[in-house]
This record gives sequence, structure tokens and C-alpha cells, in this order.
Amino acid sequence: MTDVQSPLDRLGDALEAGAAADLHARPAQPRGRRFSTRIAIGVAVLAVLVPSVALAATQLIGTDDVAQSLPAGTLSLAGTDPTCTVVEQDVEYVCVLEHAPAPEVSDWKGTVEPTVDATKHVNGGCRALTADGRQWRCYIGQAAVDQEIIGPDFLGEYAPSPGVG
Repeated sequence: MTDVQSPLDRLGDALEAGAAADLHARPAQPRGRRFSTRIAIGVAVLAVLVPSVALAATQLIGTDDVAQSLPAGTLSLAGTDPTCTVVEQDVEYVCVLEHAPAPEVSDWKGTVEPTVDATKHVNGGCRALTADGRQWRCYIGQAAVDQEIIGPDFLGEYAPSPGVG
């Protein structure tokens, strides 16, 4: 949502500056007229912000996004076909792999792996819940750092291909 907020902040600042310049450029008007101008500006700002907020709401991280980000972060999880469910939207998910991961690790339980989003940036990480590596608890963003799955400097880093080893 930060990508949406930055342009919205700039838009709000520009609208505010434009309204202030408009108010200073006009001759003094009766009190009722200035109030109507303020209402019109408020309505214009809302007309721009409401659709933008609705767009941001549709940009939430979905279960399919999380499912795709798990094998995108770790090569040994490629081809496992995860299915994820929401524990806390945009924060925590539980994923079950249809196929077991590569046999590189004999006991996956407690293993942590990064997740990588569609833009090839580390967006979080997951911890294996079972020895066979078929159940994972995944965290997105700062929650993955708080869970000590990834370091704070690794979050957001470019990761063009899944990690190995």
C-alpha cells in the first residue's frame, strides 16, 4: 500500500497548495462563499481518494500470491504446489504443499526459508511446521523479520532466482 500512499500524499499536497493559492488570489468573499469553496475542495479530494483507497484494498496479498512466493524463494520447494490460507490478512498464512520438497533436508521442521514476490523481491518468509516439509507458516513483511525468519536488511532485497542451499 505504500506505493499507493506516496502518489496520494503528493496529490493531496498539490490540491492543498492549489486551493490555498486560489483562496489568496481571489478577492475577499462573504463568509458563506468561502465555506462553500472549502466544501467543494473537500468533495474533490474525496472523489480522488476514495477510488484510490478502493484500489489499494484490492492490492492486498492474496493466498495465491503467498503460495507462489514460497517456491520462488527456495529452489528445493519448486514444484511443490503450495495452497495457503489466511491466518491474518497481509501478515500470516498457513501453507500446505501438495508435493514434498526436495530431499535435501531430512527433517524440515523449524527450517526457515524466504519468500519472493512477483517483482522478484524478498517479501517475507516461512517456517516449516512438519518434518516432511509439507506444512509451513508464512509471514509477510516485517512480521517475517519479527519471527526471525529473515533479517531486516534482507526484506525487500532483489532475488532474481530461488535460493539454493
